[in-house]
Amino acid sequence: MNNTSEAAITVAGVSKRFGDLLALDNVSLSISQGEFFGLLGPNGAGKSTLISALAGLLRVDSGELQIMGADVRREYRHARRNLGVVPQEIVIDPFFTVRQTLQFQSGYFGVKNNEQWIDELLEQLNLTDKQDNNMRQLSGGMKRRVLIAQALVHKPPVLVLDEPTAGVDVELRQSMWRFIRRLHGEGHTIVLTTHYLEEAEQLCDRIGIINQGKIIALESKQDLLARGLGSKLLVRAAHTIETVPLEYQERIVRQQGRELELVLYRDRDSIMEILDRLRATSMQIEHVSVVNDSLEDVFVQMTGNGTGEVS
Repeated sequence: MNNTSEAAITVAGVSKRFGDLLALDNVSLSISQGEFFGLLGPNGAGKSTLISALAGLLRVDSGELQIMGADVRREYRHARRNLGVVPQEIVIDPFFTVRQTLQFQSGYFGVKNNEQWIDELLEQLNLTDKQDNNMRQLSGGMKRRVLIAQALVHKPPVLVLDEPTAGVDVELRQSMWRFIRRLHGEGHTIVLTTHYLEEAEQLCDRIGIINQGKIIALESKQDLLARGLGSKLLVRAAHTIETVPLEYQERIVRQQGRELELVLYRDRDSIMEILDRLRATSMQIEHVSVVNDSLEDVFVQMTGNGTGEVS
């Protein structure tokens, strides 16, 4: 683990049980200041439990959690002041306008005279023209933007985004990520959970995968992708593919009509040799391409979650 003086988030030996369910099982990880970190896992893996524990919303059975060196239990105010959380569920007060919501949130943290920062948040999240609207009048995507503004209104150095683009259209998602990238560029530590694995692959420097309450991977995105089975060899033939050599049958990812997709092992396969063996079965090959493993491929391999569902 990184030195806690340099860590934005430190989780050390954390366990949490709900009845017979062990939601967190001796979880340890450290997230450095300024990192863009992805926390991935299938439904029920323990992501939300860990985020709730970091936010001080539940007490763990054992272990320690720190935000910017402040213990979540013993130094709750200091730890919470350093953290902004955008929850997965949309929870709003329907009786306030957008601006009032941000003003009240500022008051919770004792922040005064921050109207200029509120104006900037409203502008960056395209909420300026909605600032006097009642919260219940907003669309789901706009409400999610307000949740991001709420999490940032006290200028925390660490921001946790729990499924921030769920239910958000493509245009809103892109503008949201532009703002989040800007915050990261200014030194904020970002922790992201998402079921859009391409987002994690595009945005995150380092990724942790949690499954059944345990951290099963914690490494750079490049190292994690390198743990995949390899690439895939896509072959399209002139006629319907009837026969595949016996030694390649366990590698078949997809065989449909004239198309065949095989696992390609980077470290030991010769593409030309594979194509020669396929041609030996009288296959007339028209097109060949190689596709590298994605983060989703690696995730499915490691968690056994065949649907790729990580929300």
